[in-house]
Amino acid sequence: MSVWGQLNLMDPASPIQAEMLLFHDHAMVLLIGIFSFVALIGLKLLFNKFSTRTMHEAQQLETIWTVVPALLLIWLALPSLRLLYLLDESSSNGIVLKSTGHQWYWSYEIPSIGVESFDSYMIQEPDLNTGDYRLLEVDNRATVPYNMNTTVITTSADVLHAWALPSVGVKMDAVPGRLNSMGMFVEKPGVYYGQCSEICGANHSFMPIVVEAVSVKDFLA
Repeated sequence: MSVWGQLNLMDPASPIQAEMLLFHDHAMVLLIGIFSFVALIGLKLLFNKFSTRTMHEAQQLETIWTVVPALLLIWLALPSLRLLYLLDESSSNGIVLKSTGHQWYWSYEIPSIGVESFDSYMIQEPDLNTGDYRLLEVDNRATVPYNMNTTVITTSADVLHAWALPSVGVKMDAVPGRLNSMGMFVEKPGVYYGQCSEICGANHSFMPIVVEAVSVKDFLA
């Protein structure tokens, strides 16, 4: 686990989120390098007493400060495009988890194994058990198998919502009258928390997302 990932992002539970962490570190190396270089040049210029009135152009210097930033942009763009391609990949096998956003709760359905639609409401603070997370626990968790491809399909019944699960690198808009899909592959068992990431109304911050990853045997049971 990288230092930057520990400071800013959740531990990855999927290959996509691990790739996102690597790209984050990759971009931070570039940004810190540019900031340090510009700060150093700025300090040198502040304390530099040399000046000239005869130099009107420096073609070699202009070529360098044009080519080098272009190469840095390519160095940043290539892994970014690769990550975007990986995010768009979806598997034809595995299961389908359908998520529907409401004001202000989520409904889930797994049609491939006959799990009918059920609602998932946030548990109110007086009803929390010891160890439960405030504003994140729900009464009915969505359950998926780990080490198996899962296609998440999301839509909305009223306004714009966003189904986001940071630990597995999934974030999708839930749009009324439209189906959005995204692949999800959870590598290890656990309970993963997220929240609606679209400002959908007064109770926007009270519609959490909880996904529990279990073994295939327990999932089918």
